[in-house]
Amino acid sequence: MGEAIGQILSYGVGVALSPFPIIGVVLMLATPRARTNGPALLLGWVLGLSLVGTIVLLVSGGADPDDQGQPAVWVSALDLALGVLLLWVAVSEWRHRPRGDEEVKLPKWMRTVDSFTPVKAGALGMALSAVNPKNLLLVIAAAETIARTGTSGGDQAVALAVFVAIGALGPGTPLVLYFALKERSKHILDGLKSWMEKNNSAIMAVLCLILAAKLIGDAVSDLSS
Repeated sequence: MGEAIGQILSYGVGVALSPFPIIGVVLMLATPRARTNGPALLLGWVLGLSLVGTIVLLVSGGADPDDQGQPAVWVSALDLALGVLLLWVAVSEWRHRPRGDEEVKLPKWMRTVDSFTPVKAGALGMALSAVNPKNLLLVIAAAETIARTGTSGGDQAVALAVFVAIGALGPGTPLVLYFALKERSKHILDGLKSWMEKNNSAIMAVLCLILAAKLIGDAVSDLSS
């Protein structure tokens, strides 16, 4: 179990630092339904991560290492494919990052959060974690990494729970600040939102590049041994 948890820490941090769910929670906390919509989005985020992770673990049931401790060829090939996709995302995000005073383009849903119900906020959280391609790749990579360690089902479930808990820290932190500091949190959250909006592309580019290098490096090492 320790090996599995150690392997997925970087992916958990990558998911936690995803800007859009953090921005989404901060926006929800500025609406009349802040006390219900903020937690609902976080719950949807956690459910999405858990659902995708569980599905990948079940599908990757045959990913145990061979007698020499090497992963199956298809597992290494999957690592390579995920690494290449993350590299493509990193390059795309970097190329489209805002420059200078260029206006940041944000998703349309961010302009309609005032009308969200808790159910819609929860659905948005699930979509951001389970449907958004950038986060989806990170969750698949993390769950596949857990599966390839060959640990027991119970240990894999614990490792996935740790991954989800780390991934929840990003959108969960604004909620903690909101309920702990109340009105005093507004200035902090506004600053966090503005910084995340401006640096969204750069953050994702760096995260995806680092994790892509890890996946590609592991795949090349496994396939050449």
